[in-house]
Amino acid sequence: MITTILFDLDGTLLPMDQNKFIQSYLGRMAKKLVPYGYDPDLLTKALWAGTGAMVKNDGTKSNDEVFWTVFNSILGKDCRQDESLFNAYYENEFQLVAEDCGFDPRAAELIATLKAKGFRIALATNPLFPAIATHSRARWAGLNPADFELITTYENSRHCKPNLAYYRDILEILNVKPENCLMVGNDVSEDMIASELGMTVFLLTDGLINKESKDISVYPNGSFPELLNFIQEL
Repeated sequence: MITTILFDLDGTLLPMDQNKFIQSYLGRMAKKLVPYGYDPDLLTKALWAGTGAMVKNDGTKSNDEVFWTVFNSILGKDCRQDESLFNAYYENEFQLVAEDCGFDPRAAELIATLKAKGFRIALATNPLFPAIATHSRARWAGLNPADFELITTYENSRHCKPNLAYYRDILEILNVKPENCLMVGNDVSEDMIASELGMTVFLLTDGLINKESKDISVYPNGSFPELLNFIQEL
């Protein structure tokens, strides 16, 4: 019996072109930090390196610890002393990145419907961003972060997708068995891998990402109406 539904965010509940999002995100951050002595090219290199390190995190440290260690090593200083600048960016300039994302009112409608039916809901977005940025993106999608029992961020996570340990961590935090969970996402490699733990999965195809050109017919798939029907039939 499914009691808990995990949702990806980017490309699932929040429509977006990832390349356009990343370009806007990095460009606005560089513009914010250059006046404070940050070289834009080195900043971008450090951000990508820190992100890569989080994806490879072995779980011995939190994702944010891993990120800042690598980020600082490339920039050659303790940039966390400037964390107030980064937070100011997320509170202000980052909010303009919403203009480079889409919006689908069905996302909020679906979450409201599922909560009314008594499902436990978690936002299982790849924890590569701080909470301030992740909660903002949830709001861009018309969602209230308080509606989610758990939102994975780089502060509260020690693994990333597609590492199965990321999903195991969620199961442990929520104290739920995989057979009682449904994972909904748009990325075949990062989201559907949850099925290997025994979770039921649904591939939302509106913003489909299938980098390895896998056969998606092996997964229940479709748009929001098909997803709601799928849940009702479980």
